[in-house]
Amino acid sequence: MTRKELEQRTKKFAHDCVKVAMLLPDTTLGRHIRGQLIRCSTSVPANYRAANLAQSKAAFAAKLSIVIEEADESSFWLEFTTEENLLSTGTTDPLIKEAYELCSIFISSRKSIQAGS
Repeated sequence: MTRKELEQRTKKFAHDCVKVAMLLPDTTLGRHIRGQLIRCSTSVPANYRAANLAQSKAAFAAKLSIVIEEADESSFWLEFTTEENLLSTGTTDPLIKEAYELCSIFISSRKSIQAGS
């Protein structure tokens, strides 16, 4: 997968998470999760773009670590919404799957970079 394709894929993930976040109920918990999910999911493409501007392999690996953490956190909040019966698994499962796939891609990339250092 090319850099451009990953940029588009991470951006689509963020957009899709925002759309799902907006489905959350207007309750204290719903608003809290909405904010958390929007924050961490939009951080994925933003930090991936920043990684591509890194000045060194170490800086690139560090930014990828943030991407991985934010994608994983996104899956946490998506899982939490179904556990609290705020959204259906049919709504969240595709995004949870995508978060896991993105984590796998970026973990593999980070390992490759670190092995080459």
